[in-house]
Amino acid sequence: MTDGTDAAELRTDGGTTTGSRTVLGRFDPSAAFGRPLVVGALAVTLLFLLVPILLTLVASFASDWTGILPAGFVTLDNWRHALGIGLEVGSRRGVGSGLAFSVLLATGGMVLNIFVGVPIAYAVTRYDFVGRDWINAMAILPIAPGIVLGVAFLKTYPQYAGSALSLIVAYSILKSPFMVLTVQSSFQSMDLRQLEESGRALGASWLRTFVTVIVPNAKGGIMAGSIITWILAAAEFNFTWLVYSRGPKPFSLFLYSNITRSPILTAAAAVSIYFLIVTVAVLVLQFVGGTGFTTVRREEV
Repeated sequence: MTDGTDAAELRTDGGTTTGSRTVLGRFDPSAAFGRPLVVGALAVTLLFLLVPILLTLVASFASDWTGILPAGFVTLDNWRHALGIGLEVGSRRGVGSGLAFSVLLATGGMVLNIFVGVPIAYAVTRYDFVGRDWINAMAILPIAPGIVLGVAFLKTYPQYAGSALSLIVAYSILKSPFMVLTVQSSFQSMDLRQLEESGRALGASWLRTFVTVIVPNAKGGIMAGSIITWILAAAEFNFTWLVYSRGPKPFSLFLYSNITRSPILTAAAAVSIYFLIVTVAVLVLQFVGGTGFTTVRREEV
């Protein structure tokens, strides 16, 4: 027989346990309202961040945006203007090649970050050596902002400053802290010494153990770092604006020219193109991360 407290259970200390909260003779507000408040704050934050993005995407298909909400649906003229399709052929030619060029630049910077950042994160997590703290600090802190690094490139390598290679190297340097930090957090949650010893005991070399055991177990951090560095590299403006001189226009300059020199609806379309490319890139990276980096060999049935 119950006394109206539903699932409440009496405890030896005189208190009761109801659901997920414990009451010792009094009401516990943190247990009752803590989780709803956290979830509510998260929902409000996401809504605050997503509403401008969604509104911009919707406005890119509108013909008028003079008030808070866009009006006059649906038109593709804004996307045509942003991409230069059929309009101002001479001055807007090469937009598609510029977007492809930017994808290659961001991917190159991301790949370079993987090959450099993962070993650095592993070394500072696994081993204790002289200068370890200095290397760790230099790896996780931005060495220089984009505009300072751009000036350094222009003065040191003037003949290569505007090349694709310089952009890839600069993107890697500028975004490397994000790769090192995310991968390092994965390594810190692992018993690296035990994994190494287990691999070596089975006859694998150190390199094979690292590639086939350590790296797959850290794939969550590697993929998170890859996504972050790719997105940030694709939109890197300061360095690109300072050193860019020839060839296809990188994506950050494409955004800049559309936002500053075009009508608001064309700018909305350009930003929507960026969001579309980023979304596709994130989905591709997540797919690669979910299907690759596995230590299990699939057996043929």
